[in-house]
Amino acid sequence: MISIASPILLLLLWQAAAQMGLIDVRFFPAPAQIFTTFIALVKDGSLWENTSATLLRLLWGGLIGGIPALMLGVATGLSKPLRAVFEPLIAATYPVPKSAIFPLLMLICGLGEASKIAMVAIGVFYPLLINTTTGVLEINKIYLDVGRNFRANPWQVFRTIALPGAVPHIMSGIKLGFGLGLMLIAIAEMIGSKSGLGYMIWNAWELLSVEQMYVGLIVIAILGYGISLLLNEIERKLIPWK
Repeated sequence: MISIASPILLLLLWQAAAQMGLIDVRFFPAPAQIFTTFIALVKDGSLWENTSATLLRLLWGGLIGGIPALMLGVATGLSKPLRAVFEPLIAATYPVPKSAIFPLLMLICGLGEASKIAMVAIGVFYPLLINTTTGVLEINKIYLDVGRNFRANPWQVFRTIALPGAVPHIMSGIKLGFGLGLMLIAIAEMIGSKSGLGYMIWNAWELLSVEQMYVGLIVIAILGYGISLLLNEIERKLIPWK
């Protein structure tokens, strides 16, 4: 009840402050005005069109960046030589702002969908890789010893010990990765796109349509919250002991 009441209370306070003239409605329009704009964008179909474009890029970027990160994370967690090879590379490239390399991605991938999907993939890759490696390293060594005693091959170790044992950290990495991916795709759509929520926000800024900007921001927030709830439910099913 508190989780439901807190955003409602915030909206009521915001509405009251706008009506009483305590805030400048040119920059902070009342929630009622934002909701009216939201309904108009739903009716003309533009909101769904932009939201679906963003979600599709986020999905493809998550798959393209997430699957290699998962495989490499488990492998580096199991192998010291691989960790020796990849740790300095990851440590050197992870702090580089992902938005700063978007112009380079546009040069390499062009102005189409590939550069935006690559942006999301990079954002998902690092958190998932780092968390997966950490999860494998924290597995109790006795499980790996048992696998060796029963002559498990590398694939069996990967499938039955390393991957299940690292699932809690993997889920944390997926949550972080998709959160970062959602931020990055909004930035990418502002710079080089004609569709998506980021494009909608930037276009609204150019037209000085503040209410439409807030609609885009609120939809991104709702998407982030919805993705988090979905991943929490998946996590509850995969690792009920947690």
